[in-house]
Amino acid sequence: MPIVPPRLDDRNFEDLVEELLARIPAHTPEWTHARVGDPGRTLLELFAWLTDTLLYRANLIPERQRLAFLKLLGIQMRPAIPATSVVSVHPDTSGLMPTQVLRPLAEIRGPVSFETRTELTVLHLEAEAYYKRPITEAERKQMAGLLPGLSRVYGLAANTQASYYVTTALFPHGAAEPAGFDLIERTVDRCLWIALLAPTQEDVATLRQELTTGSNGSPRMLSVGVMPSIEVPALLEDIGPRARIPHQWELTGVPGTNDTPTYHLLSVAYDSTQGLTRRGVTHLIMPGQDIGVPSNDVRQSLQAGVGDRPPRLDDADRAERLVAWLRLRPTVKLSHLILSWVGINAVEVEQRRTYTAIVLGQSDGTADQEMRLPAGSVERETLQLEVEEPGVGYRPWAPVEDLALAGRDEAVFRLDAEAGTVRFGDGVRGRIPPFGMRVRVARMRTGGGVAGNLPPGTLKAINAVTIENNPPAGTLKVTQNLPTVGGQDAETLVEAERRIPSTLRHGQRAVTAEDYRWLAAESPGAAPGRVEVLPRFKPHQRREGVPGVVSVLVLPSSNTFRAPNPRPDRPFLEAVHAHLDARRPLASELYVIGCEYVPLGLATGITVREGYGRETVVNAVREALFRWLWPLPPGGPKGEGWPLARAVRERELEVAIAQVPGVDTITGVRLFSAGRVASLQAGGGPTSARFEVRLDTVGASQGASSSALPALTSQSASRWTPLGGSGLPVELVLRQWQLPELMAVVVDADGGLPNDLRGAPDPFSTGGTTSQVAVPVVPEVC
Repeated sequence: MPIVPPRLDDRNFEDLVEELLARIPAHTPEWTHARVGDPGRTLLELFAWLTDTLLYRANLIPERQRLAFLKLLGIQMRPAIPATSVVSVHPDTSGLMPTQVLRPLAEIRGPVSFETRTELTVLHLEAEAYYKRPITEAERKQMAGLLPGLSRVYGLAANTQASYYVTTALFPHGAAEPAGFDLIERTVDRCLWIALLAPTQEDVATLRQELTTGSNGSPRMLSVGVMPSIEVPALLEDIGPRARIPHQWELTGVPGTNDTPTYHLLSVAYDSTQGLTRRGVTHLIMPGQDIGVPSNDVRQSLQAGVGDRPPRLDDADRAERLVAWLRLRPTVKLSHLILSWVGINAVEVEQRRTYTAIVLGQSDGTADQEMRLPAGSVERETLQLEVEEPGVGYRPWAPVEDLALAGRDEAVFRLDAEAGTVRFGDGVRGRIPPFGMRVRVARMRTGGGVAGNLPPGTLKAINAVTIENNPPAGTLKVTQNLPTVGGQDAETLVEAERRIPSTLRHGQRAVTAEDYRWLAAESPGAAPGRVEVLPRFKPHQRREGVPGVVSVLVLPSSNTFRAPNPRPDRPFLEAVHAHLDARRPLASELYVIGCEYVPLGLATGITVREGYGRETVVNAVREALFRWLWPLPPGGPKGEGWPLARAVRERELEVAIAQVPGVDTITGVRLFSAGRVASLQAGGGPTSARFEVRLDTVGASQGASSSALPALTSQSASRWTPLGGSGLPVELVLRQWQLPELMAVVVDADGGLPNDLRGAPDPFSTGGTTSQVAVPVVPEVC
């Protein structure tokens, strides 16, 4: 039976009033009619109410004792997690502003405060990304008579194949590309070119000198922010530390003879992108040599933009303001290199605030002193606490996880990061701060919460000082092209009460399936909406019963009930894997995966009960079906999401439809699949027609988004394969790693049962093709 805290006194207000009324004959027999509204009855009710409040307080004693016990365990509540992002800082003035180096921890103002994590070199440069786009087939046909002549003009050898291209802008106005841009598949040279532009033509020479050397003769730094595309990992992909992508950054130098291009290979001083595998900033050391660009005018250099030269800019204004070209290219053969955003003068920001030199108070000389910090959700790594000592001054004290393990003379303290408090020793386990001596925070950073998850364009102002501790010369503006993500609120008391008992059970060690489930749900930096443990399942071969293997299936949270279903991206899976990998047994083999969705279509016929709106009932039926097959709580038959390995049955769907208010009768339910269908036999005489969908012809695995699935139109509805036809009830069999994804629903409110999904929205549509405007390969020159 469950453990229920006892009530010390279970009487309520009505019980107390009745008890007082029952005592009247014994104490005041002359009071024969204690009716409601009588002054004496009112006094009795007043004292009953006062007693009821006292009993309420008394009944809280078991809860207080439980909380006191949990506190004695020393398991603290979790602090808030800050949101992070990458922003760009640029001068906000028309005149040329000198290059400035800003100190770290500059304040970025917005709805909540952010701080920069590193120093930042602000160059008065604009950056525009370009790539060499191969011409389309339509352009090739249009210029069929021109292309052979170009080969002769450029003097290409007979055995040389020309790759004609059009210089095309990427990330216009600094906006991110949500779907990402593949440098390998969509360019002719597998390179990203960043044009560094001066404000005016007169500033080009000055800025080239600024890039060459710093103000004190040290090399200049260029901060480049990079946002790789976050792909959806495939079900069978092993999630672990990502390998760095071999690449190099190059800057154009002064052209050689015959205007041949030269490039300076740049060294990397700092790289938080970890080799283009995550969002971050790369600090490039500028060369100490001259910087220049090859000629961009075909009237001066016929070879402009040919071969290894930078892409030709046919915009005369941009060509005149061109300071240098920055090139990013891989150094090994890759199949994909997908980027969502690249910009300069970039810096990482974090939802934190820094405090320095704050006196917390004076020691009273007692044991187990506790002092409160200026704020909660403290970053443990940055807290520097100092205690004043007689005749010596302030001396640093060190943090420890448990004061019980400290020695008598150790100058240590224990931090409660969530509450923002510090506790000192008792003279036996850790020193006591001397009586009357002050305790101060030399430095600390605090902050975090979901309030820091902001859309692009929210952060616009910066409050910074230069490395020389001076205000910046001129006005600076912040450009936020990426959203701030990752912020989570501090753990609540209710959440802590649910977590701490599980912590006692698993002890931060993943041994049982329940341990894996609890630990995965607690992964910092990820908020799984559902966690399932698949013991002895190896996802690469889809084999079951493999000893020593544990696969943890996780899905992110979602507030909608419509396809596409929630799919974990790589950072999400990596966060869960990193948390579990440090806690798994050494001999176990761990995989963190997403599920494999089986695309499903559904048609049903109903009649509407009199007095109910037709459209209202139809929409309610669609909502009920999506909720019934939804993979996350509160969807599914039991409100826990659709169970793994549970078949989708027509009869159960009819039950879900029948529960919708306003449905009078149900004609039936018909299931459709977008994959290859194989029938299965269950025993000797099956009572239902069982089918299994194979997805190898569809690609609807965890590695494919809904936009990558085959297109479905009203003319090509035959892509949906109907299940059944034998007259028996139909069920769709699912494996233990599969879940249904309801893509399309057709409801006939006139009682007919549709034979296809022609009336459903197109679930596989890519949003239509955009018309492409042909760009001349050769500019018009007068």
